[in-house]
Amino acid sequence: MALEAEPLHPLFGARLKGVNLRDALTDGEVAEIVAALDRFAVCAVGHDRPLSNEDLIAFAARLGPMDAGRSPKITGTGIRIPHNEITDQSNLDQDGAIYAEGDRRLLFKRANRLWHTDMSFRQVRATYSLLASHEIPPTGGNTEFADMRAAYDALDDAMKKRIEGLVAEHCYWHSRSLGGGPDPTDEERAGRPPAYHRLVHVHPGSGRKVLYIASHIAGIPGWPDDEARALIEELTAFATRPEFVFSYEWSVGDVVIWDNLATMHRATPFDDTRYKRDMRRATCRETPVHS
Repeated sequence: MALEAEPLHPLFGARLKGVNLRDALTDGEVAEIVAALDRFAVCAVGHDRPLSNEDLIAFAARLGPMDAGRSPKITGTGIRIPHNEITDQSNLDQDGAIYAEGDRRLLFKRANRLWHTDMSFRQVRATYSLLASHEIPPTGGNTEFADMRAAYDALDDAMKKRIEGLVAEHCYWHSRSLGGGPDPTDEERAGRPPAYHRLVHVHPGSGRKVLYIASHIAGIPGWPDDEARALIEELTAFATRPEFVFSYEWSVGDVVIWDNLATMHRATPFDDTRYKRDMRRATCRETPVHS
């Protein structure tokens, strides 16, 4: 494999050429991809057709322990993709039909348009997310990424000192509410309790300090809600300034891999009650999780 990385942004992001994720890659070739991720944080790989679910799972497993537990069920949701290792990020029901306007499942999914970090609401955090494109709308539906390493570097010394050592509460249902979703049921809420993470951490692959924030943040323990909210809003606005962000335009067959410990991302709007957007995500975790 002759891996070539074509930068997509001055700070981060690259398109990887000379690699097909269906292939039986050697450990050395996988290490090259990991090294590219440590450098660029977001790497896109194009294919002539979508990866099968099995191919996506097989490659994701090479990058670390996989999230393989069935996610807590949203009321009314059936199963479209029968693999516990894959999160269905489409606007499609179990029969492949587009959700109708007002469907609570669609309303929850629209919260993905907020800046977030995958699975920060879990105590065992997500490392890599791998999103595979099967069908895309004719317009819209890009994914935007923000470089949280560069954002941290650009903070002034006073802010760095202020946030060093702070811990935030991350809650899935908080972001769903911010995104306009309905109130969760008691069963839904119990299935996803909050998690707690430092606002600043050191990235394990690059050694760089990273701002670890997301729309999932519901508060900072010991802080008044309004003060915590104001700080997170200030940090989010700073970290998503244009110089830290790029927008990825999808093609069918693309797989985009990003490092959740170095970036935030968000979906962008499209006509989601008219056009299908079939995206399937495999996710790696910091350590093995069995439920």
